[in-house]
Amino acid sequence: MESRPLPRRTEPSRRPRLANASGWRGAICLASVVFALAAAPARAVSGNGAPSKIAIDLLGVIAAPTTPVLNWANTVQGVRYVKALIVANNNADPTLAGLRAAVVADGGTVYYQFLSVTALSVMLPANQIANIAARPDVQSVSPNRLALRTSSTLEYVTGAISPAVRTYGRSAYSGLDGTGVGIAVLDSGIAWNHRNMSNAYGASRVVHAVNMTLTGDVGLGGLRAWTPGLDLASLPDIDALASLDSTINITGLQRDYYGHGTHVASVAAGRGFYQGTDSTGIAPNASLFDVEVLGADGSGQVSDVLEGIDWVIYHAKQYNIRVMNLSLAADSTESYTTDPLCRAVRSAVAAGITVVVAAGNFGKGPNGTEVYGSISSPGDEPSVITVGSANTHGTITRSDDSVNFFSSRGPTRGVSLDPDGSVDYDNLIKPDLVAPGNKIVGAVASDILGSPLNWAWLPATYPILSAPYGGKSQPWDQQLFNLSGTSIAAPAVAGTAALLLQANPGLTPPLIKAILQYTAQPLAGNFLIEQGAGELNIEGAVRLAKALRTDIGPAIAAGTIHAGDNLLAPGKAIPTPSTTINGETFQWGRIVTAGGSHLFSGSTLFTQYQPIYDPGIVWVNQGVLRTTVTYWPATVPANTYVQSIASAPILQNEVLVTPGVVWATSLAGSTSYVGQTGFFVPSATLSNWLVSGSGTVLTKGVVLSNGMAIAEGMAVAEGFAIAEGMAVAEGFAIAEGIAVAEGMAVSESGQPNVTGVDDSSLMGEP
Repeated sequence: MESRPLPRRTEPSRRPRLANASGWRGAICLASVVFALAAAPARAVSGNGAPSKIAIDLLGVIAAPTTPVLNWANTVQGVRYVKALIVANNNADPTLAGLRAAVVADGGTVYYQFLSVTALSVMLPANQIANIAARPDVQSVSPNRLALRTSSTLEYVTGAISPAVRTYGRSAYSGLDGTGVGIAVLDSGIAWNHRNMSNAYGASRVVHAVNMTLTGDVGLGGLRAWTPGLDLASLPDIDALASLDSTINITGLQRDYYGHGTHVASVAAGRGFYQGTDSTGIAPNASLFDVEVLGADGSGQVSDVLEGIDWVIYHAKQYNIRVMNLSLAADSTESYTTDPLCRAVRSAVAAGITVVVAAGNFGKGPNGTEVYGSISSPGDEPSVITVGSANTHGTITRSDDSVNFFSSRGPTRGVSLDPDGSVDYDNLIKPDLVAPGNKIVGAVASDILGSPLNWAWLPATYPILSAPYGGKSQPWDQQLFNLSGTSIAAPAVAGTAALLLQANPGLTPPLIKAILQYTAQPLAGNFLIEQGAGELNIEGAVRLAKALRTDIGPAIAAGTIHAGDNLLAPGKAIPTPSTTINGETFQWGRIVTAGGSHLFSGSTLFTQYQPIYDPGIVWVNQGVLRTTVTYWPATVPANTYVQSIASAPILQNEVLVTPGVVWATSLAGSTSYVGQTGFFVPSATLSNWLVSGSGTVLTKGVVLSNGMAIAEGMAVAEGFAIAEGMAVAEGFAIAEGIAVAEGMAVSESGQPNVTGVDDSSLMGEP
């Protein structure tokens, strides 16, 4: 390996710190309880082994002298109740009958049993949580936290308009437009009647709409909320899910009362070239699936989101839903290993669905400082594509692009508690890449007539966002406004995934992530944990996808492809690793993250099959987990609907990465902010080294041996790390995990300032 000194970035105004409870705008007093418990969790509750299974913020509520004001905690007739998500062990009774009975016996209610994760949505007296957690069939207990929305030029700046992707006149597209690929948007709804959602013949491309806010613990009219002693769940079999679908299905009256989901859907797949302001999204002929999990105020419960993920997984093969967009997040202190949202999206990836998640908008602290460790759930899940926000500065050139200051930074800081009470941090590299997310124009949601008198909350509350396009004088069903945030950057990547799958339907979710990262353009001046591999480059990603075999996914499922097998399509070669967009030519960054905290590069990643492209495999640090999806064999059609999902660690010898791949982790060096190494290596600097031939070419690859990842005969280190519990010379203290204030929105608007219209996070940075 060639060692090179790193240039020092000097920006005295950008003093970093890792996220902690007191750093968030609008943080609540629960934070002090959370961090006190982190130091001595064993004293918080009783029960054999229970504390290590209970999320830290839930422990805080149990120990609090009074019931905090939270959506998942309440006092009813003098009893403190909490709404929680109980994750069961994989080898538990599939009906979870014993666990459900125990919840009811302890004075609780069971609301729902999930498919994507072996878990229950429940309500329990707070003082009974430890008893349930101590059961051997319980793996973890999490609060049912609040989940919220996270806040053309787009085509040109991303390279969607290019000979490799598509061209179009004023009336038709020619090339890749997402045709035949389904994108599920889990959000506040989609205004199906807006013209941007139509196809070339004027019919809506919103194929199906379901409303998950009508199910779960609240129920119609809220009659089941906070009512103890009920078991309302059932094993999610074919009949139960079919019955649920008939309940939640929405017909012609669907609308988006908040306005976020419609904009997100239009960025991913809007067809907007008919207007003077071209608002076309990335995949303008993809099929859309409206999975409403957020209410009219832009919020919802984690259980609603889990049910939405269940629905997508169950119907993915039926409708060819290949992409899921989650421009939302929940406040979570948990490790990705136990966080229910992370586990659910991991199941979706294992089912072959490319899951794209917004990184969050917590990159800027209340005093203007840069905040590290601010990635939210489920963006901290290793298997998903986590997207940060880039600022295009209002131009279609890319040389002036930068990472938005509000965009959440890594590393991930999820916390897990060992049985002895010690604290472990995930410390994984995120985001994976960035995409344009500043003042992006998209569709306005209104009523089913498209009336300007009945706009959704966001455009109605912030009229300045629609003013550049004519405000309420715009034609009905054609109104536009702009939004900023990682929630607007994420659907650009979701739309890109649809284009890649149209070009090559054999791609798997982890292979799509690798393609997007390898072809991205690192932005100057931003660290690895600010931008990941760099800015989205659709032109390069499409060319690389077209060079690969189109049967990779089916071959993995059939077990007919093995480590090192040829990945290239007949007669194809790895394309030239550079792209020209709007007259500017740049080299691909060629940075790919794997193993949670490791960096790889080199064309061998795409000329030979790498087992880490199996969507059922998640490798993080030393451990490898396999998630297996089983389908009902006898249904019509057979092997279409998911029957069960189970995960277990892989312990036997298995190749993860083949010889010939370039190892770049050691090239980045140990983490130092002052030295700009490790997590703080500038992505452009690392890319330049890799392009010039630096890094270590693996002669033996990376293998899993007796449960340990081995490279070149040595155990793979735990990747980059940050010294825990001590002040670092760089001038910032290490946070004890992340605790986001209850109700804090990971969104383009943060906590919306309804008294004014100059919310800088709404309108992005100038």
